[in-house]
Amino acid sequence: MAFKFEVVTKFGELSENAKGWKKELTLVSWNERDPKYDIREWDPAHEKMTKGVTFTAEELIQLRDILNEMEIE
Repeated sequence: MAFKFEVVTKFGELSENAKGWKKELTLVSWNERDPKYDIREWDPAHEKMTKGVTFTAEELIQLRDILNEMEIE
């Protein structure tokens, strides 16, 4: 089953692997629906991607709050 996607906004890169795929935080519209925040790896041309995690704005705010409370070493 084919699906459509559009990267609306690219916020930043978290990492890059040896093959050039980049783990990114983006805002993506899937199948012409309202865009969601998304973390996944993309190929250099943004044509292929790995499985990732999507967040609504409310979920992303909750994640931010959790991360801000963590002590990260």
